[in-house]
Amino acid sequence: MSLPAVALELAAATVLLLYAVSLVKAGVEAASGDLVARSVGGGGSRPRAALYGCLVAIGLQSSTAVAMLAAGFAISGALALDVGLAVLLGADLGSALVVKILSFDLHWLAPLLVAIGGLLHLKTHKRKSVEAGRAVLGIGLLLLSLQMIGHATAPLAQSPLLPSAIAFIGKDGLTVMILAALFTWALHSTVAAILLILTFAAKGIVPFDVGIPLILGVNLGGGLIALWLTRGLPVEGRRLPLGNLIFRALFSVAAFILFSLHAPFAWLPGDTVAGKLVNLHVLFNAALVLVGLVTCGPMARLVRLLTPEAAREGDLTAHASALDRALIDKPAQALAAAAREVLHMGNLITRMLEPVMTVIEAPTPEAVKALRRIDGDIHRAHSEIKLYIAAVNRGVLTEEQSARGIELTEAAIHLEYAGDVVAKSLLQMAEERIAGAGAFSQEGWRELTLLHAAVFSNVRLAANLLVSPDPVIAREMVRQKEHVRRLVEGSSKSHLERLRQGIAASIQSSDMHLEIVRALKEVNSLVTTMAYPRLRETGDLLESRLIPAA
Repeated sequence: MSLPAVALELAAATVLLLYAVSLVKAGVEAASGDLVARSVGGGGSRPRAALYGCLVAIGLQSSTAVAMLAAGFAISGALALDVGLAVLLGADLGSALVVKILSFDLHWLAPLLVAIGGLLHLKTHKRKSVEAGRAVLGIGLLLLSLQMIGHATAPLAQSPLLPSAIAFIGKDGLTVMILAALFTWALHSTVAAILLILTFAAKGIVPFDVGIPLILGVNLGGGLIALWLTRGLPVEGRRLPLGNLIFRALFSVAAFILFSLHAPFAWLPGDTVAGKLVNLHVLFNAALVLVGLVTCGPMARLVRLLTPEAAREGDLTAHASALDRALIDKPAQALAAAAREVLHMGNLITRMLEPVMTVIEAPTPEAVKALRRIDGDIHRAHSEIKLYIAAVNRGVLTEEQSARGIELTEAAIHLEYAGDVVAKSLLQMAEERIAGAGAFSQEGWRELTLLHAAVFSNVRLAANLLVSPDPVIAREMVRQKEHVRRLVEGSSKSHLERLRQGIAASIQSSDMHLEIVRALKEVNSLVTTMAYPRLRETGDLLESRLIPAA
């Protein structure tokens, strides 16, 4: 086989590998996106957070996807920095375990998974089955791509050109590690990078002493990916990938120093070069988790020192507006700026809604006052967005730009109404508790917290929809609305039954219970309306729930 033909087949196999990884990620997110989000943002202890991060990364086959989810929770204040670092370290281990699983000889499994996944994706009608089929199909294509890579690299092992080039570069381990880090960053996938290296090693192209700095470089480059993708986020979102990168850099440098000092690595388990390298990758990340769980606190303090927040004069919600008046005569750029500001409103709503149940349960005047300040910021952002888009509309816009401006204005209005509901209803409940209102029954409070978690999940989905107008997210929001409706109906029935039984706590807190249920339902309805434009475009939204008259 000629060199151009080998290069073309290798390039095609690599692209198929990247596509398969993205297919698995998209399928798992669509089938179980809310469960994935709750797992990443669930908080808890560091070991528990690392375990959740590991499991989600195995499901998504991507530690970068977990890092992006965790960054979003960090921005909303739902995920503490040290716990978030534990999530990312666990995700890196999960990604390494995926590589270990895929390194086994599974060529017999590829056609079976492609057949099963393809049939599920094409022939079933339930959404979860369709998306699960997409994920299974992705795994099958991933295994096929590895077979293609192995077939494409077989002639390279017999050619003296590539082995000679690798042997020449391999004389400088530091250069090898840097090149591997940059290559991984360019691929945006540590799984794909490691699998390529292992395939080359299995064919005898990459010797063991070159594979070690390659593996270390991939682990370093994996930290660069999330840092690059979060570069435009607020400082709270950038801290997590930065801390993870520092962890990985320190470990990579320490391991490289040992390698440079000719420390023995032959003890690594594995009968082949590829087996030893994949075990090095797993052990590297496992050791990083063990050390990281103990040192996440100091690392969080270091990252805060390296990324100080801008001076905010005591206001935690201060924000540099994206509404640049110089862009008024450039509708495309101006609407993009308005979309960023609407996303800021969505982030403010999440920051306001996430702690509200804790504030109601154990209220303090300071906590209520802090949340009311956020509501003031929401009002200001809403007014500025409406005036800005009105100014843009006075120019010459295409039909699509005009529709986008209306959509952003409506989204800002709904978010402002949602903030009003939280401020005028839920915070009012907190103030009544401060004034001495009665406590909730244990069962009633459990129902309220479950309802709040479902509504908060939909608010996060709404923020994601502002970033990526994906119909899958829009459909999930509407389904979540139905879930919230069922929770509301169940809570109302249970509450009335407790009143009938004469439970004292339920009687004392009855008005508050029903008001909180009503408020949360209204917030959910307001944010769900943001999904309707996407569903109208795809024809997924019915005009009426009524059965047509005969």
